[in-house]
Amino acid sequence: MKVTVRKGDSLWYFAKVFNVPLRLVIDSNRSIDPSQLQINQQVEIPGYVQEKYTIQRGDTFYKIAQRRKIPLDALTIMNPNTAPSNLQIGQIILVPVRVLQPIVTPKMDYDYSTMMNQLKRLNSIYPFMKIRSIGRSVLGKSIPEIQIGNGPKKVHMNGAFHAQEWITTAVLMNFLNDYLLSLNNQWSIRGLNMSPFYDGVTLSIVPMVNPDGVDLVLNGPPDDDYYRDYVIELNNGNPDYSGWKANIRGVDLNNQYPAKWEIEKARKPQNPAPRDYPGEEPLSEPEAIAMAELIEAEDFDRVIAFHTQGEEIYWGYEGLEPPYAETIVQEFERVSGYKPVRYVDSYAGYKDWYIQEWQRPGYTVELGEGVNPLPISQYDEIYQESLGIMLASLYM
Repeated sequence: MKVTVRKGDSLWYFAKVFNVPLRLVIDSNRSIDPSQLQINQQVEIPGYVQEKYTIQRGDTFYKIAQRRKIPLDALTIMNPNTAPSNLQIGQIILVPVRVLQPIVTPKMDYDYSTMMNQLKRLNSIYPFMKIRSIGRSVLGKSIPEIQIGNGPKKVHMNGAFHAQEWITTAVLMNFLNDYLLSLNNQWSIRGLNMSPFYDGVTLSIVPMVNPDGVDLVLNGPPDDDYYRDYVIELNNGNPDYSGWKANIRGVDLNNQYPAKWEIEKARKPQNPAPRDYPGEEPLSEPEAIAMAELIEAEDFDRVIAFHTQGEEIYWGYEGLEPPYAETIVQEFERVSGYKPVRYVDSYAGYKDWYIQEWQRPGYTVELGEGVNPLPISQYDEIYQESLGIMLASLYM
């Protein structure tokens, strides 16, 4: 929500009037020097939207503020050209409305357009969050990364490496929204005050690594003539794409990393397929490249990749993980009930490569139980289990 600076206003004063942490107000206005506000300058107030209100008989700014439970000066800030002593019946004013409910609607077929629309809405309400594109999919869809916080500890989470595991995107978007709400409104989550994490942790989230694949599973073949015919042929003409894990080119993005990739190449499908084909070489696919370049650029302290299903947490690779990785996974087990599994006969994965290259904690969390894609009826249980892991990744 934008407000206009008046003589004597400061970001500190706006934070006080609207009861928002000053740090969030400052970070919502990164292009502004807080010590040199200019009269008539526009300032973003996070966690609010504005709505129009029509003046009724007997209304005053004071009465409206009382009814709305907002400071009187919040109304004068919103309406700098309105004389409070001369309100007219039928006159339109602007009223600030604090956002107290989630924007994200996770319990649905959570496709790419749903994610992008809800990210745009979140960014408009909470401009202290950073959002950028880290690359594009085969079909040219932007792959967004969100960052929240300014802390020295850097934690990364991602979802939907596999197309049929799109419910992981909904989980991450749900958590993103809950985190933003708690920061702006100074709420706790499971008894944890979130505010210290903003200054202690930089949280990175890529909610949907494989947007083309997710849209294929949920919406069917793309409009692009070549890839429409291509996926129909790979799927043997079957109109049901619920078993599709790969990207739109039939490459499994989580078999794309140079961590004993040759082993996977030898024992997995030798040609593009709906699942498991590791490609002709490591990092051949734009989505896998984007994720690798993100890690290389950001130097994360730990990464958590969310998949489905099995209620397990894979956490080691070739003995290269540091000793404290076990302490972290034990906490993940405590808060989720998921079983830690240190080593599995699988290579070329994202967390494998991360551990190999950086010798830091990396985890693959397999959410829920059943047959992929997991039914949305499991969502509430899955979210509560994963919420503990996501919170623990911040405080451990």
